[in-house]
Amino acid sequence: MVFIMLMGILITFGDRGIIDNVRMKQKVMALKRINHEMTLENIALKKNIALMRDDLSYVEMMARSELGMVKKGDLVYRTAQ
Repeated sequence: MVFIMLMGILITFGDRGIIDNVRMKQKVMALKRINHEMTLENIALKKNIALMRDDLSYVEMMARSELGMVKKGDLVYRTAQ
């Protein structure tokens, strides 16, 4: 009887036991979720790189919106600070 109880405790709480197995499954799921998010981010970055290499109008749009650049002949309005 004592042997069976000890084995049950080891199976449940021991190294690579049921509880450890559940924790590992949760960690694997979290890592898979992070991996998926990073894959989506990489796809978006690859699209952005391709646009910056091949599409001059996209580069111009990014320079205007991200860097606040203007081209010759543009009318610039400044607000009081």
